[in-house]
Amino acid sequence: MAWTQNFTPIIDNLVLSSLVALIPILYFFWALTIKRMKGYMAGLTTLLVAFAVAIFAYGMPVGKVVMSASQGAVYGLLPIGWIIITSVFLYKMTVKSGQFNIIRSSVLSLTEDRRLQALLVAFSFGAFLEGAAGFGAPVAISAALLVGLGFNPLYAAGICLIANTAPVAFGAVGIPIIAMEGPTGIAAMEISKMVGRQLPFLSAFIPLYLILIMSGWKRTIEVLPAIVVSGLSFAITQYVSSNFIGPELPDILSALVSLFALAIFLKFWKPKTIFRFKSEETAAAVEESASPRETEKKYTKWQVFHAWSPFLLLTLFITIWGMNPIKPALSGHYEGTNAFLKGINEIGKIVTFQIEVPGLHNEIIGSGGLPIAAFYKIELLGAAGTAILLAAIVTKFIVHMSSKDFLATFVEAMKELAKPILMISSVVAFAYVTNSSGMSTTLGMTLAKTGDFFPFFAPVLGWLGVFITGSDTSANLLFGGLQKVTAIKIGMEPVLALAANSSGGVTGKMISPQSIAIACAAVGLAGRESELLRFTLKHSLFLLLLVCIITFLQNGFLAWMIP
Repeated sequence: MAWTQNFTPIIDNLVLSSLVALIPILYFFWALTIKRMKGYMAGLTTLLVAFAVAIFAYGMPVGKVVMSASQGAVYGLLPIGWIIITSVFLYKMTVKSGQFNIIRSSVLSLTEDRRLQALLVAFSFGAFLEGAAGFGAPVAISAALLVGLGFNPLYAAGICLIANTAPVAFGAVGIPIIAMEGPTGIAAMEISKMVGRQLPFLSAFIPLYLILIMSGWKRTIEVLPAIVVSGLSFAITQYVSSNFIGPELPDILSALVSLFALAIFLKFWKPKTIFRFKSEETAAAVEESASPRETEKKYTKWQVFHAWSPFLLLTLFITIWGMNPIKPALSGHYEGTNAFLKGINEIGKIVTFQIEVPGLHNEIIGSGGLPIAAFYKIELLGAAGTAILLAAIVTKFIVHMSSKDFLATFVEAMKELAKPILMISSVVAFAYVTNSSGMSTTLGMTLAKTGDFFPFFAPVLGWLGVFITGSDTSANLLFGGLQKVTAIKIGMEPVLALAANSSGGVTGKMISPQSIAIACAAVGLAGRESELLRFTLKHSLFLLLLVCIITFLQNGFLAWMIP
């Protein structure tokens, strides 16, 4: 029997209903930041709180709540959990085979400065992975790389989450922007243009902000030339590609331009002093007093290339997995005539499953009066995690790892990630319950009531959506229609509201429970998610404020920037 969502269940009052809808979110913040629960316990108990609110306040049938949670849990396992497992597995292979020592040496030969390493790995390389794959891979891989270079694990995770702000809107080959076209009727290219006139301001600022967080103002000024090269090369490329090419390539192109521009610049310029963390300086002083410092071993260009090959393969496979028309073929949706792709398409059909969620599919009537489809979507071949696994399999032969060690490393990664994956599945389940019950729409409707101030608050909707769902794509699908309707009602350009949703969403990624769990899992800090959330929360709110101000100004005297 179908159930109709009620967005004002508390005495038909939107404000009171929104306060009730906030309970699971406030509980999650309390559980992690004040109570300091283990991540998986915070996730599971938040899910139980969401169950209670959905059933007793929103009147959602118990069976539908359970099935909605199961739909989210499956998505938490695949593709998200699968990406984390394979990413950590590949990283562990490079460590166990000794190749990561060469990778570390190659980065140190470019620069030993921790500030510049953060720009190269967390900002530029992380953005490339976001553009090619998304779904947690960028933070997982770049954070693991920084830890391997010697960064404190918690700091590495936090830095990578903040750095990941710049590319999220165009992540996974532009999916967040492309996804908005369907439900809103506004061309993806127009949304891409508008986002490309907001985010470059943030992208140019993020490198400066990252180094400021790491080292303070005085040490930031020392590397200002490198910051300018990194930030401006990224921002300019992001603007040009989003406005004149489309939403698919801004991240990949911006990241590559930024990475090569900074690497080339560092061949001709070096900072006056080498920045290291205080803990490293203390350890180095003790080591030097105990014994003479060993000279860093020199490696040939071939050895360096060989060591980096696992990550080059990862990049290659992920890029191929995201390309058209290969991407639809891997999922069994290819409709072209190429014989090779048709063969892949047949395999894709066999290992791709789209199963109706029993008791939930078309059993909930949404805000438009239409039933909401609900499927378990399992893409074994098309998942980005499978691309990373293939890179790991090829790496096995490149680094000459025995089958026994290969399997042992995989099992080790699985055991380490059991609790983080449990947290991820539980918070995605919470997100699905929040959406299915109507709680997220209640919160969106409340923000939409801000009238003339809505242009300022429009990014908050995206921020809230990404916090709840862990995905800019999902947040755009969740609130895109509401943004458009509200914008038309108050005389705001709809494309600006949609861009604000996506741009605001990128600042929520660093505090999303899924992102926090992924980052902690990648650097071996499972159970310390509360510390990471406390680190990123203030930065998320500050960057959100910047996007709110930009959107408000673009609705006023900067309206000439709207395409």
